[in-house]
Amino acid sequence: MTSTPSSSTTTTLLNQGYEYRERLGPAADGQILLDYLRRHYHHSSSAEWTARIVSGQVLIDSSPVSADQVLRSGCELVWRRPPWNEPAAPTSFTVLYEDRDLLAVGKPAGLPTLPGANFLQTTLLYQIKSYAPDATPLHRLGRWTSGLVLCARNQQTRTDLMRQWSAKEVGKRYRALASGLPAWNELTITTPIGPVPHPLLGTLHAAIPDGKAALSRVLVLEHRAEAFLGDVWIESGRPHQIRIHLAAAGHPLLGDPLYRAGGLPAPDSQSLPGDSGYQLHSAELSFRHPGTGQRLVIECEPPPLLRIRMPPS
Repeated sequence: MTSTPSSSTTTTLLNQGYEYRERLGPAADGQILLDYLRRHYHHSSSAEWTARIVSGQVLIDSSPVSADQVLRSGCELVWRRPPWNEPAAPTSFTVLYEDRDLLAVGKPAGLPTLPGANFLQTTLLYQIKSYAPDATPLHRLGRWTSGLVLCARNQQTRTDLMRQWSAKEVGKRYRALASGLPAWNELTITTPIGPVPHPLLGTLHAAIPDGKAALSRVLVLEHRAEAFLGDVWIESGRPHQIRIHLAAAGHPLLGDPLYRAGGLPAPDSQSLPGDSGYQLHSAELSFRHPGTGQRLVIECEPPPLLRIRMPPS
């Protein structure tokens, strides 16, 4: 089954706020509340956490507390975050396949799959839940990666598909636009992937000799001016694997702001994995349907820039 993600209007949304909850473990026992928040949640300063505590946004076991509150293991820590404007993003998706067990959708580039980095309601997860409350994504795509996301609609289906995923029985094909003109038409890349230091994130996945095993197979479809269009099949699923592997092969994704030739970020790079610029699309998933036992292939047509150009007549 093939479909193309619909065009999406990019909007800025004022959400309804959110309560972040944490059941404190033994490591929190005896710590001072402000110190604990500052050490565990680096997105905010001590002054910001103090202001939230004073305004009654931070609770312990449903009660407001002071910044010098001594924590105890087993207590519930709550931050009642007020409504905030989420960053602008598309707010729609395309249904590619649907039955009582499965939902497959096409995600537009720019829409995060899951909440994080100030995105809550402007996410694919939130949009899917509005359409089908019983559907939950089985995997995630990077914010600027478009294409196919598969969801399970019950626990039995989820368990079966996760087993297939772990056993590498799910076929995964991506479409990518990479820089440079390779001397090969097909290439298998096995560069290991693991964490390296990053000035903003602490660590970031990249190509390193002692990383975890990863395998990508690349097929060149079309040469363009100083770039090529290719299909990429991945057997493993390391973070940012295609971006890292093509960069490790000397052909970073065209416009990738993060990964350079060799598969590492530029020294002292201030770029983040969620920054836009690269062109990558999840084009196809194939697997055994948990309900019928039949092999199912679902495709999602790439956006115009990633389609094979018709030869001139």
